[in-house]
Amino acid sequence: MSALEELALRAGRELEDAPALEIVRWAAGTFGDRFCVTSSMEDAVVAHLASRVRPGVDVVFLDTGYHFPETIGTRDAVEAVMDVRVLTLTPVQTVAEQDAEYGPELHDRDPDLCCALRKMRPLEAGLAGYDAWATGLRRDESPTRANTPVVGWDARRGKVKVAPIARWTQDDVDAYVAEHGVLVNPLLTDGYASVGCAPCTRRVRAGEDARAGRWAGLAKTECGLHG
Repeated sequence: MSALEELALRAGRELEDAPALEIVRWAAGTFGDRFCVTSSMEDAVVAHLASRVRPGVDVVFLDTGYHFPETIGTRDAVEAVMDVRVLTLTPVQTVAEQDAEYGPELHDRDPDLCCALRKMRPLEAGLAGYDAWATGLRRDESPTRANTPVVGWDARRGKVKVAPIARWTQDDVDAYVAEHGVLVNPLLTDGYASVGCAPCTRRVRAGEDARAGRWAGLAKTECGLHG
């Protein structure tokens, strides 16, 4: 076990019951410029938390080429009004170039490959300069996220993975947004509980979990970034 992995696992145990701000403060203080936040621009809660303890923190955003206009607008607004540095990552191929090589609407025929090309590979390259990254994963979002540690080890990338709001509920998120005036994607008030690429995201129905609108009708529940 590497020293970095040991550090992550120990921090996960020690910070399990810590407030989200304290978890982010530990990460920013431990890793400095080698710590970043990743955001899908569903909301800016984790970016806001990080900016409170490390103004100008890097916020990494994956522009897949398939985002809703509202998502791009949220990214632009976050960059304009928050004390963060938004870094937009893009795939090697444009959508048109991918269509030419793999055929149109790859997301319908092979969503795992589409996610690999447009999300996972760009993130691998984009995180190369960091030792730790923070996400907005929460345990209550879906069964696949129920065991998310507040600090864990990302074995695939060899990095510390921080989920400061893992123990939060949607009510906790809503309260934080209201208290601090945090930017949220307007689609969240239009029936969407989780916002991803437009072709693979639908509104959720009453009683469904927050991730039910992603890749609806398929066994797929995650893009691969988090597992």
